[in-house]
Amino acid sequence: METQPTTARAIFAGGCFWCMEPPFKELDGVLAVVSGYIGGETENPTYQQVCSGQTGHAEAIEISYDPQRVDYRKLLDLFWQNIDPTDDGGQFVDRGSQYRSAIFYTDAEQKEQAEDSKRQLEQSGLFDEPIVTEIVAATTFYPAEEYHQDYSKKCSLRYNLYRNASGRDRFLERTWKKNR
Repeated sequence: METQPTTARAIFAGGCFWCMEPPFKELDGVLAVVSGYIGGETENPTYQQVCSGQTGHAEAIEISYDPQRVDYRKLLDLFWQNIDPTDDGGQFVDRGSQYRSAIFYTDAEQKEQAEDSKRQLEQSGLFDEPIVTEIVAATTFYPAEEYHQDYSKKCSLRYNLYRNASGRDRFLERTWKKNR
C-alpha cells in the first residue's frame, strides 16, 4: 500500500505574488507559501531583473501543503478564483509576461488535474473570452528576496493601498460572487 507524502508542493503564477500569498496562507492544510520566480532562463534572478521582463520568469508562489488535509484540486480552485484567466498581457494593473498567469505542475497527476480544471472552467460559461492561463512543467523555483515574503503583513498599509488600486478585488468580486 502506497502512502502519500506528508508534504507536497504546488506552484502558481497569478500576477503580483504579494496578492497571491494571503488566500493560500489562510487555507487549512497549507504549511508555507513562498513568493518567488519561475519559468525563465536567468539563474537566481533578482526582483529588478524579473520586473524588467527580460528574464522570462514569472512572479509566482510555491505552496507547501499537507495532501492529507487539503488536496491539489482545492488549491487549483482557489488559484482560479484569484486571477483573471483571460488576460494574456499580465494581471490587472501589472503588465508584462512576468505577471502572466500559469500553473507550474510538478508531476503527471498535477498536470492532468490542472488541465481538467482548466477545461471545466472553459466549459462553465463564466468567461466570454478564452482561458489563456498556461499549464507548464515546473522548472527551478527561486525564492524572492526576503522583503517580498509575507508582504501583506510586513507592509500592510502599502499592500492594501496597492491591492485596492490594482482592480483585482473588484474583478474577483464581480466575477465570482454569483458562483460562491
